[in-house]
Amino acid sequence: MSRPRITIFGAGIFGLSVAFFCLKKGAYVRVVEKRRVGAGASGGVVGALSPHIPENWNAKKEFQLESLVMAQDFWADVAAISGHDPGYARVGRLQSLGDDRAVALALARGIGADNLWCGKARWQVVPADTAGPWAPVSATGLLVHDTLSARVHPQQASAALAAAVTAMGGEITDTPPDAPGREVWATGHEGLAALSQDLGRTVGNGVKGQGALLALDRAGAPQLYGDGIHIVPHGDGTVAVGSTSERDFDDPDSTDAQLQTVVDKARQLCPDLAHAPVIARWAGVRPRARSRAPML
Repeated sequence: MSRPRITIFGAGIFGLSVAFFCLKKGAYVRVVEKRRVGAGASGGVVGALSPHIPENWNAKKEFQLESLVMAQDFWADVAAISGHDPGYARVGRLQSLGDDRAVALALARGIGADNLWCGKARWQVVPADTAGPWAPVSATGLLVHDTLSARVHPQQASAALAAAVTAMGGEITDTPPDAPGREVWATGHEGLAALSQDLGRTVGNGVKGQGALLALDRAGAPQLYGDGIHIVPHGDGTVAVGSTSERDFDDPDSTDAQLQTVVDKARQLCPDLAHAPVIARWAGVRPRARSRAPML
């Protein structure tokens, strides 16, 4: 039997992950990328992998649960084949709780997690003073601690996946083949725009995000969340904070005062960041489907 031929357009984490699995199944794979690996949102800095709220359960939430659980073995496999660290760790997450209503909801969701997550992870309400110095400020003195959340370093993950794809015999190029075989389009917000035009209806759009890297080594600590801000300690001695969510923007690749507001909020949420210098700033456009579900 001849090997199936798969052409994947887009060398972000989504497209490269599809390539990785197709190669595992014995396909011949060519990844076509017109710019560079991780050129879009996969070149960002934050990398927060966090679950949907464990309530009002549906197929999409079940799919995400399975994906978050399998991620540990997946990224270990990528690291072993590529020889590169993708920056993945299932470190959990701490979320601040602002008032009594938030606490009551969090307690109810803990019961939901016990039933819906099937023992694969926990969602608990814990006293903030038990979390140590690396904890978000919480008006109630209580936090949500979930053990399902993880982090990945987007740029490292993109590089590791690309190295794994080529190590397994896949090809990454800017040239489409003459005979593409079956095609997968994983081209981010540009792909959503093209699909919307082809279908004559809007299926999604691009949303600009800005994030920053601070020099502070908290490797192994949980990610933090509060006031709409993600704080993600990476394994390389940096902490990422983000991000904005901008539907209207002029320059997709520039950072501005909105990012400084995010950094300031992050320092208020986590005083441990107060004196950590900003060493990198990033801006880019991520795809957002109307349903908020991933699309290819």
